[in-house]
Amino acid sequence: MAQVVRANYNRMQVHLGKLGLYPGQPPILFMLWEQDGRTQTELCERLELKPATITVMLRRMEKAGLIKRKTDENDLRVSRVYLTEQGRQIRSKVEEAVRALDDECFDGFIEEEKVLLRRFLIHIRNNLIKS
Repeated sequence: MAQVVRANYNRMQVHLGKLGLYPGQPPILFMLWEQDGRTQTELCERLELKPATITVMLRRMEKAGLIKRKTDENDLRVSRVYLTEQGRQIRSKVEEAVRALDDECFDGFIEEEKVLLRRFLIHIRNNLIKS
């Protein structure tokens, strides 16, 4: 399973590298496309990342012009993350990269096999979470 994860990560790096992105960035972008202005704490919790990790990722994304961070008007201790125009415009390209990787992963599978594999992987994940 580790080899599959590594191969998937490497292929995702290739697809995202063409867009100037890193593999950890799409989950943040997807969350912001779903709801812009999330807090850094919310991103940490939902993505199960440490605050230091998310800070480094957001700094890199901010430098790339994808997001901007602003202090919450009602609570100066809270930092909110917003997409820039560039961050909004890259959505279709990121979605296409994810679809392309999905197509590579499941090449030669019939639909029933895809459904079963996803079910098995969810079951494994749930087993590991409750352990």
